[in-house]
Order: sequence, then structure tokens, then C-alpha cells
Amino acid sequence: MDKIIKIILAVLFFVCLFDMPYGYFQLVRFAAMLGFALLAYLSNEQKRSVEVIIYVALALLFQPFIKVALGRTIWNVVDVAVAVGLIGSLFIKRSKNL
Repeated sequence: MDKIIKIILAVLFFVCLFDMPYGYFQLVRFAAMLGFALLAYLSNEQKRSVEVIIYVALALLFQPFIKVALGRTIWNVVDVAVAVGLIGSLFIKRSKNL
């Protein structure tokens, strides 16, 4: 389940690099908040406290209710960094406490 969420979020973030309407970015922010909240919950169930903190922080960063104004260029860098991190996390073997 977490692999599917990570892949979907990564694809959404990579699409943000294209010239999309503003509504798409709102959709991505809402989907990212829900996706990262679910990933935090799943990580908490598996007792991976570091991942919980990371996913909660990302959910707060991407939440759509209070806009974090970073500018288009910085958001593109954040989107790519998070997408690469999500894809990379699919290939990392994790210990139980991480």
C-alpha cells in the first residue's frame, strides 16, 4: 500500500514541473497532505518513528489550508527533491526502528 502511495505522489510532483493550471497544484497539495498523513500512520503502525516525523512534516508543508509561499522555482526544487526521495525510499531496506 505504501509503495503505491509513494509512486502516485512522485508522479504528481514530477507533473508539477509542467505548466499546469493552478487548480492542479491545489489538487496536488491536498493529495500530498492525505498521502503523507496516511504514510505517517502506516509508519507509526510499523514503529518507524523517524519516518513518522518526516511524513508529518511533509504533510504540514504541502497542506492546502495555509499557503506556504516559496515561489515557483523553489516549489519545483522541493517537488523534485520529495519525488526523488519517495522513489529512493522504495529501494532502501529499512530496519524496524527507522
